[in-house]
Amino acid sequence: MKFPSAPQAVSGLLFASTVNAAITLDLSSTHSIKNAAAQAANGMFSYYTGWRPGDVPGNLPAPYYWWEAGAMFGSLIDYWYYTGDTTFNANTTAGLLAQVGPNRDFMPPNQTKTEGNDDQAFWGMAAMSAAEVNYPNPPEDQPQWLALAQAVFNTQAPRWADGTCGGGLKWQIFAFNNGYTYKNTISNGCFFNMAARLGRYTGNQTYFDWAERMFDWTAAIGLMSNDYHFFDGTSDDINCTQINHIQWSYNAGVYLLGAAAMWNASQTNNMTGNSDVWYQRTMGILNGTSVFFKNNVMFEVACEPNGKCNVDQRSFKAYLSRWMAQTTQLAPWTTDIIMPLLQTSAQAAAKSCNPGDGNSIVCGLQWTTGSFDGSTGVGEQMSAMEVFQSNLISKVAGPLTNGTGGTSVGDPNAGSQSGQSPLQLEAVTTGDRAGAGILTTIILAGILGGSWWMVA
Repeated sequence: MKFPSAPQAVSGLLFASTVNAAITLDLSSTHSIKNAAAQAANGMFSYYTGWRPGDVPGNLPAPYYWWEAGAMFGSLIDYWYYTGDTTFNANTTAGLLAQVGPNRDFMPPNQTKTEGNDDQAFWGMAAMSAAEVNYPNPPEDQPQWLALAQAVFNTQAPRWADGTCGGGLKWQIFAFNNGYTYKNTISNGCFFNMAARLGRYTGNQTYFDWAERMFDWTAAIGLMSNDYHFFDGTSDDINCTQINHIQWSYNAGVYLLGAAAMWNASQTNNMTGNSDVWYQRTMGILNGTSVFFKNNVMFEVACEPNGKCNVDQRSFKAYLSRWMAQTTQLAPWTTDIIMPLLQTSAQAAAKSCNPGDGNSIVCGLQWTTGSFDGSTGVGEQMSAMEVFQSNLISKVAGPLTNGTGGTSVGDPNAGSQSGQSPLQLEAVTTGDRAGAGILTTIILAGILGGSWWMVA
């Protein structure tokens, strides 16, 4: 496959005056929002080197890990969806396809030493988004977007580790990697998110069953509190009787969109269970996101105040912005709560940006300060871009399904080397759900009897 060169300056979206002045964002103007998103996208893409001869297509250079490249391509799919601008499409498609691996499941051999379930899932969620918005399909001889998302699901479902903690996914895939005994919320949340969206897209009951099973386990184990706050993770080593209570915005966001997808699907069929339950869960999670807003401006509560956000954490606001906006499409009754927060955050993010070189801007990390804080990188640019373009959510059609115009070709057995997909395995039963209730009692007893711990 021939890989594209770097895209030229985005045409038709940029104001010439932005080179000499800080960014101005007018949320009443579609053109202004697209302009801001385009400049942030250009700044983000300037870090990508995968288009260069001799470099690795689909990878970001150090210090960025592989998963963030998948997240970046997901944000560029969003960019195309919101703006209609195809500037980055060739590199986005090439980058995604370059990392599918020999089994077409986003497990390339060059990532074996570091790839976790959450890493793989971010690539899978990018493919899922591409299917939902009818992003241009790959050539017929290449793996298709829906099939890639199904492949990630099919490789992860058999990893359900019920030998400890009553189930859940481990953070790491391979036992030789550090963190193999950790069950982190983002890995499990991504699986829940994909299962819910695959169920909505395909109408297959088993996806919904897995989503319900994962949500119940998350609550039972204590990774989600009764008031819908999500914590970082827990450990196999102690049978998940203690919880790391640090909170990250992307954990709340990934469960929010998954819950909204389950509620949305409940309106057209009865496969997701009680509609009122998913309404309550979606609203509860949304209310719980308040911890990530200061004066209605989004911030990463665990690391921005102390100045300790690492490279990964600097991108987390991108995903909360993305998933909050998409929630308004699946659960329209959340719009009046979500959009004022995205509007205020976008205006604050614009104040964090300085003019860059040519057609880009340089955006900082802390939007609550009202000025550029000097922190720059892929995560900062992606977060600004996503919160800018999320304010166009009312201008675009909602996510499609295979019954409402989605064109991506699926493969229910994709990624299943045994030839048997988890969709063909025994479905989650009423007994499984009852077991989750029993597990809640057991785990809570263990937690109350032990000491909780936190990462500062």
